[in-house]
Amino acid sequence: MEMKKYVAELIGTFWLTFAGCGSAVLAAAFPQVGIGLHGVSLAFGLSVLTMAYTIGHVSGCHLNPAVTIGLAVGGRFPKNSVVPYILSQVAGAILAAAVLKAIASGAAGFDVNGGFASNGYGEHSPGHYSMTAALLMEVVMTAVFLFVIMGSTHKKAPAGFAPIAIGLCLTLIHLVSIPITNTSVNPARSTGPALFVGGWAVSQLWLFWVAPIMGAVLGASIYRWLAPDATEPAAK
Repeated sequence: MEMKKYVAELIGTFWLTFAGCGSAVLAAAFPQVGIGLHGVSLAFGLSVLTMAYTIGHVSGCHLNPAVTIGLAVGGRFPKNSVVPYILSQVAGAILAAAVLKAIASGAAGFDVNGGFASNGYGEHSPGHYSMTAALLMEVVMTAVFLFVIMGSTHKKAPAGFAPIAIGLCLTLIHLVSIPITNTSVNPARSTGPALFVGGWAVSQLWLFWVAPIMGAVLGASIYRWLAPDATEPAAK
């Protein structure tokens, strides 16, 4: 049963990375029908929403090392399962980036060094925001994300609506933070594309592990303090 959970996390994270980053690489600026920032934001939110309904009952549908760590800190997830979950998520993201690169390379003029939906700061931030601004944004956004996840999956929350709240929250996060960092809030999603870009993307990858994890711990800790019975999830 544990192996099925890991496979579910791999598949789910593959979908999030492929659909989300794929929307940015393949469709964001496509001539005449480009989906732009709004479409990319929605793609990330929909990827989580669809997988939450599909594998939530199998693995919990974390799809994100920061979420896994945050839920463990929040008392919602066993600490001995954190590492295998993270390894599964990172593997799914790397596989998604590999498939996406293979598809994108089918177009004349494609160059992975153009960014490939990687996260960055300074000259590699879409809006050229500083490292400090990027760090603060990723911490705040991931903290809110965990706060929403903890709250929407609480046993007293309306049943069946958590995936919608979580998916819309991720959409909103992207709408706000794409100009700052290209939006991570997910170390696995950041790692997949960065490994194929190399260079600057790998050298800046540390921030997109440190900041989301810091934010996740903060958000989960605040919710655990704030809400009664915060460690008890909604009944499945």
